[in-house]
Amino acid sequence: MGIGTSVLLKMNAEKVLKQLGIEATVEAADMTTARTLGFNANIVLTTPELVASLTGLPAEIISIDHFFDLEELTKKLGKALL
Repeated sequence: MGIGTSVLLKMNAEKVLKQLGIEATVEAADMTTARTLGFNANIVLTTPELVASLTGLPAEIISIDHFFDLEELTKKLGKALL
């Protein structure tokens, strides 16, 4: 949605990636920027409501229901990256 939501998800994604032992660059972006940067990304994390807005990007789009749920992030990122 906005940059605040993106920063929260970015911080939690970085925690999970570190726990998984995966080195990655994680960017926080608003929707306009995400549509542009998404062409260079392997994965885009977003809310279920915004998945359709990102359709067409070459990146894998992963819907995250609860940004504070590190277990959900671990499961979904692990499945996509491991």
